Amino acid sequence: MKAHGFRDTGKLYRRPASPGIQTPKTLARLMRALDRNSNVALPLRPRGAGSSSTDCNLATQGTVINTTALNLISHIDTYNHTVTAQAGVRIGELIAALADEGLELIGSFDQTERTLGGAIAAPCMGPGIGDQASLLSTQVINMKIVTANGKVMKIGETQQHLLSAFRLSYGMLGIIYEITLKVRPIMNFAASHRSMDVDTFAQVADRLANGNIGLKFYLMPYRNHVYLDLRHFETVGGNAYNAPWKIKDWGESTVLPSVFRSLSRVVPIPSVRYRLMDSISATTHGLVNSKLVRNGNNVTAGGRHRRRKPSNLLYSTWCFPASDFSVVVKAYARFCRESFAQTAYRCDLPAVGYRVARDNSALLSPSFDEPLIALQTVSTQRRGWDSFVMDLSEFAENWGGTPLFNQSLSTRDAYVSQTYSGRMEFFKKLRRRLDPENRFLNPYLARYFE
Repeated sequence: MKAHGFRDTGKLYRRPASPGIQTPKTLARLMRALDRNSNVALPLRPRGAGSSSTDCNLATQGTVINTTALNLISHIDTYNHTVTAQAGVRIGELIAALADEGLELIGSFDQTERTLGGAIAAPCMGPGIGDQASLLSTQVINMKIVTANGKVMKIGETQQHLLSAFRLSYGMLGIIYEITLKVRPIMNFAASHRSMDVDTFAQVADRLANGNIGLKFYLMPYRNHVYLDLRHFETVGGNAYNAPWKIKDWGESTVLPSVFRSLSRVVPIPSVRYRLMDSISATTHGLVNSKLVRNGNNVTAGGRHRRRKPSNLLYSTWCFPASDFSVVVKAYARFCRESFAQTAYRCDLPAVGYRVARDNSALLSPSFDEPLIALQTVSTQRRGWDSFVMDLSEFAENWGGTPLFNQSLSTRDAYVSQTYSGRMEFFKKLRRRLDPENRFLNPYLARYFE
């Protein structure tokens, strides 16, 4: 549709823009899409891989700026240990390119199908070892942003306050075009595994959360079982082979969801179906975690380099204070069982959790004040999911959970404001200054940031 036409009076007028998606392939086209004189429907929302479980990257009445075509890795500096890449580069592809140079990301991240821009603009977390930063955004040292008026803004290490605001800014201050990250030489870690019931895990949760280790776990509340993945740098025997980690990732991210979706179709009796699912989960996690994976690094542990997220996978993530998690984990397991008894709905996949170190490098960092345990509830069962996550949100609020704007569903506006408190007010002021016309603010985000 052309931008201009003539009315019956003969006067020139601008036709209203239609909602849609734009996929710029160059910086010039990205700038043109954001130019105030371009006739694009508002609001503008950047989107990478589309991995968010909330509507934070949607613009049903506006324009989605798809960044996946901006996928160039510009430079890998093996001397200064940095990498510069465009926003649309997939995390998995970046991991592979760095590995060819003997380098790795500082941190281990599961969702390798995500784009780099999306993983910087919204939390991309993993089980950091000790006080190692758990958020990928922490490693950003330079950014190029296209602002609300279509101009390029460069932000560097000398502008720490501005850099802090743009990390985890959810695309509300501008659209990320290019990022420079700190990386490091590949470092192997030892991986050990334990399995235990929920009460036993609760007894050691505080010690694990405060130890100099990387903690990841898989929680099966309906079977009262937890599988631990513990990582540490002290002693590493042998090589960090790729194959065991690929099998582990394949089993957890591909086999289980696919098998469970099939079982939902062919096994109509819920009690039988869920017993089968739990047995398959226990066997899979017991085998791949305890028997196969002994050591690794952030390259091998990053999973397969997928370009798409697993389809039909439902999830909601909340972060809880690490200091209270010994109590929270028992309450969560009890909540899941009671919810199943009352509603007949339950998740079919294990919940996934990991320790997130304290990190105040971003203004909207969920772990700004203290270390957290991120707990991701995952399922393939769509019917009943919406009601379940509403109850889950109430549970999380009651236990002091911190929501993520891209991953926590059914969060009350007042609770979000209370949780992020003064930092959120400062961010709002900066957002109004950089985007006074709310060009980057869709209805979902406006609930919290208008």
